[in-house]
Amino acid sequence: MGTIPVQLAVGLPPAHYGAQYQKFERYFMGRGEVRFSLNQKAFSIEITRALCFPQAYAAAVTMFQSLGSAPKVLVVDIGGFTADYLFIKQGKAQLGTCDSLENGVIVLYNRIRSKVNGDFDMLLEEGDIDAILKGQGSYTPEVRQLVEQETAAFVSDLFSALRERMIDLRSGQVVFIGGGSILLRRFIEQSGKVRQALFVDDIKANAKGYEILYQVAARR
Repeated sequence: MGTIPVQLAVGLPPAHYGAQYQKFERYFMGRGEVRFSLNQKAFSIEITRALCFPQAYAAAVTMFQSLGSAPKVLVVDIGGFTADYLFIKQGKAQLGTCDSLENGVIVLYNRIRSKVNGDFDMLLEEGDIDAILKGQGSYTPEVRQLVEQETAAFVSDLFSALRERMIDLRSGQVVFIGGGSILLRRFIEQSGKVRQALFVDDIKANAKGYEILYQVAARR
């Protein structure tokens, strides 16, 4: 088999995109032939073009049909370590009004584990917390209640951090993406602080969005 030419679409968090995207694109270029094996099959590729796009925006692109003609959309990407936010106006990412907050679900896990250990002398793992939030597993009502209370407080803290940045969740549409958003969906909806929330449940949404944005860029 000959060398396969590869056009690569990658992404960076919105807060770092403007300063780093060109360097990130160059990082993948000029490598020449790259050989590797996958499932006991040998491959040879060469990256002929690399384009970088903002994370969160890429995932939101997959929802554009659902967003309709909304003039303003806030995208909130809740990940493990951070919660990134980005505005989209008239379909364009507003990279001047984006940031990363230290409100990822790892913070929630650590808060819950510390509280449960202190109150009940019980060690919970992340999988235990996920199970409780999904209504699964066999845990005492007291532990379940504590996990639920801490999670609701965590979501409230996240929304307060956004409010401190003069971001109103009751005006315009809000798109939540990322594994953290899927886990916290019930608490986000029950908070009463988001007027119109949409959720991207596909964990591959960013990758699919990169493909869409690449195709658009390639036609220019």
